Amino acid sequence: MDFSTGTDRRLIESTARDVASEYGPEYWREKEREGEFAQGFWDELAEAGFHGLLVPEEYEGAGMGMQEMGLAMETLCAEGCGMAGTWYLVLTAGMAAVGITQNGTDEQKERYLPDIAAGERNFSIGITEAEAGTNTLNVQTHAERDGDEYVLNGSKAWITFSDRADDMIIVTRTTPREEVDRGVDGISLFVLDMDAPGIDVSPIPKHAINYSKSCEVFLEDVRVPEGNLLGEEDDGWWALVDMLNPERLGFSAAATGIGKLAADTAIQYANDREVFGAPIGTHQAVSFPITEAYARMETAALMREKAAWLYDQGEECGYETNVAKAVAVEAGIEAVKQSMQAFGGWGYAEEYDVERWWREINLTRLAPVSQQMAYNHIARQLGFPRSY
Repeated sequence: MDFSTGTDRRLIESTARDVASEYGPEYWREKEREGEFAQGFWDELAEAGFHGLLVPEEYEGAGMGMQEMGLAMETLCAEGCGMAGTWYLVLTAGMAAVGITQNGTDEQKERYLPDIAAGERNFSIGITEAEAGTNTLNVQTHAERDGDEYVLNGSKAWITFSDRADDMIIVTRTTPREEVDRGVDGISLFVLDMDAPGIDVSPIPKHAINYSKSCEVFLEDVRVPEGNLLGEEDDGWWALVDMLNPERLGFSAAATGIGKLAADTAIQYANDREVFGAPIGTHQAVSFPITEAYARMETAALMREKAAWLYDQGEECGYETNVAKAVAVEAGIEAVKQSMQAFGGWGYAEEYDVERWWREINLTRLAPVSQQMAYNHIARQLGFPRSY
């Protein structure tokens, strides 16, 4: 690994700061309150080239890796965008771009990747189901071949952007689990046109991040051309795995980014707010908890860099990715918690935004994989017996 800051990284960081300065806390406070998609921000990310960071140059992208994407995400989050800095990039520019680049046909790459890079195509990712959350192998949505098409039936839950997405990469079973030797077999991925007949989308009222909708998606006899199969039939698990590590790395960047945003805001407040004749930041009961959490976030960011470097080299990185996600979330949550405490009662007020960042960062405990499942993966790598 090289810890020097090259020209590309400096440019990404400075560009992300510039974007975040235009779309800061007040902007997201309003979007959250109104429940509005931030089209202006989405378009600005396209103008900055961030939607195309992971898209190969031959498809009009930047041809970079998860190190650069993680830096862009963390900087956007930390400089004022909060969770939106990752949220608006992780699905389309992250998972979909990676999935199609690594597993798509030439025709699929030509059809989708230039539009992704230009910010002209929005993807949702259809994995989770009511009875198959973390246990993805238990998905019940199924696809049956009918001539040169597949017919999809089933449902998905918590599918972000599905109310407005152009396409969805959807995980299905093409062979029932009871008919395969291994649970990973019989899984197939498709690129689903969200305008296809038979799709019904219903938004789920939720705790935070209401500048995008997360929805239930119901599919009844939805026909998909065989040319929309992503990867090999019955062997889609490995194509899905290719997309999961970038998602975990993205949420690692979100956790440290939101945590740093809250901490930096609290530090400024602690310098300005005086009690008993001195700034509250002079009291170690205020400064030390935030400082300790900040140190942990800096360490977690280094682990994310290592995991991203391994990913970009094509090396196995599941252990490092889960470690990065787990420690980033714990450190980030503690940073926001202690930052809210530094504000006292005002930390509960909308106008200071910390309460919103608290609601946002708590999602990272649950998604894209729960902390418990991240620790399960780490424990297995350490030599503990399998627990699931």
